[in-house]
Amino acid sequence: MSKKHPVVVVTGSSGAGTTTVKRAFEHIFTREKLTAAVIEGDSFHSLGRAEFKEAMKKAEAEGNHHFSHFGPEANDFAALENLFRTYGETGGGQRRYYIHSDEEAEMHNKALGTNLKPGEFTPWKDLPTPTDLLFYEGLHGLVKTDTVDMPRHVDLGVGVVPVVNLEWIQKIHRDAAERGYSAEVIVDTILRRMPDYVNYITPQFSQTDINFQRVPLVDTSNPFIARDIPTPDESLVVVRFRDPKKANFPYFLSMIPGSFMSRPNNLVVPGGKMGFAMEVILGPMIERMVEESRKL
Repeated sequence: MSKKHPVVVVTGSSGAGTTTVKRAFEHIFTREKLTAAVIEGDSFHSLGRAEFKEAMKKAEAEGNHHFSHFGPEANDFAALENLFRTYGETGGGQRRYYIHSDEEAEMHNKALGTNLKPGEFTPWKDLPTPTDLLFYEGLHGLVKTDTVDMPRHVDLGVGVVPVVNLEWIQKIHRDAAERGYSAEVIVDTILRRMPDYVNYITPQFSQTDINFQRVPLVDTSNPFIARDIPTPDESLVVVRFRDPKKANFPYFLSMIPGSFMSRPNNLVVPGGKMGFAMEVILGPMIERMVEESRKL
């Protein structure tokens, strides 16, 4: 951790809703007039799209049917940990972007004078300086293994983790609508990822300072036949604080309509208030963090 150059991490699995948290942080940064060095988790994949497909075919030929984007074989955990360490020590580092679509390729090619395609990476470049903090959003911001320990470099870790059936429903609908994948392909992906999900995604939520877990209030017992994604108003969000002594629960309860406490370290808020609750809870934390860093 670094009080002088704070590192803030939002971590959650694919389709978990981390975008909502990212938007809440953007509002906080704008309101507090903060400049953040933004890091996208996909940029630390170790394989481009074509390389990943080839590596997956090779793994399957060797009897490994669980090669996935969730595991260490397809990601550079050491490089991500090094970025967190370097930024904490110096306020600098390097980043790149993973190109998801033709639109992103056009944008980056125009800015860089390159001819990159979707599924490829932009060149590494130095982070802009100075910045008030580093903000990471992706799959692996709090991974801890025998060789890497990202949590020790993170000043604020936020988890976004819907109950697993809701997570699957969101993924199934997104992949079908946006990527045109068949139900069979999506289910195969979920099953292939499961060992890495259990070993590298789930353990991170024991390392977070705060978790936001969305819980549907409608039947999701069979996510593979669900016709639609439960709406925010059909959900509650359970907010878990690792250290409840640092949480101002009376303030949260007074500011967030319909909220209540289910345990001494658990706040429950209406699903439709999730973004607002994030700003109420996380805003003061970010403000204090940056105030301390500026004093140093």
